[in-house]
Amino acid sequence: MPATSPVNPVRKTLVAYTVPFALFMLGLAAVQFIEGFTEESGDLLLARPAFWVYPLQTLVCAIALVIFWKRYEFGPSKPIPLAIGVGLGVFVLWVSPQMLFGFEPRVDGFNPTLLAEQPGLYWGTIAARLLRLVVVVPFVEEIFWRGFLQRYLVDDRDFSAVPFGKYTPLSFWGVAVAFMLVHQTADWPAALITGVVYGWIAVRTKSLIACVVAHMTTNLALGVYILATQQWGFW
Repeated sequence: MPATSPVNPVRKTLVAYTVPFALFMLGLAAVQFIEGFTEESGDLLLARPAFWVYPLQTLVCAIALVIFWKRYEFGPSKPIPLAIGVGLGVFVLWVSPQMLFGFEPRVDGFNPTLLAEQPGLYWGTIAARLLRLVVVVPFVEEIFWRGFLQRYLVDDRDFSAVPFGKYTPLSFWGVAVAFMLVHQTADWPAALITGVVYGWIAVRTKSLIACVVAHMTTNLALGVYILATQQWGFW
C-alpha cells in the first residue's frame, strides 16, 4: 500500500486560525439570507432569525476554538493590565457620540425585550448574546485578524513563521482597514480606530492574549452599556 503523505503543518495551522472566523461570518450571512425570505413573517423567530442563529453560531465557533486550541500561541500575559486599560478606552470611543455628544440613541437592533413575556427564553438569550459578545467574538476575531492576517500579509507562504506583532505598513494598515470594512458603515470611524489600536497592542506587546483581553474588555463594557441604555444598535 502506498504511504500516505503527512499533512502539511503550515496548512493545519492555517485552518486553525481561519476556520472559526469563517464559521462566524457564515452565521452572519445565514441571518441575512434567512431574513430575505422571512422578514414579513408574523412569527418572531422567523422574522428575526438572529435570535436562534446567533446562539448556534456561538456554539459552533466555541467548538471550533476548543478543537484547534493547541494550535494557538497566545504569548505573554504580562501586558494584560495594559490591555484592559486600552480596552476601556476603546469602549469610550464607541459610545462617546451618544454618551458625551448627544447623538441619537441607537435603539434599532437585536432587542431581547421582545422575549420579555418568556423569562426563561429572555434570560437565556441575554446570556447567549453576552457569551458571544464577550468571549467568542474576541477570541475568533483576534485569532484571525492579529494572529493570522496581520502575519499572513508579511509572509503568505508561512504566516506562522512570522513573529506575532511584527510591523509592516501593509500588514498593519491592511488589517485595520479590513477590520473596519466588516463592521456596519455607521461604525467605520470607530472600527478603523479600534483596528489601529488593537494592531498597536499586537505590535507593542507581542501578545495575542493581550489583544484578546483588550477586545474582551471593550465588549464587556459595551454589553453592560447596551443592557443599561437599551441601545441595541451597538450589539
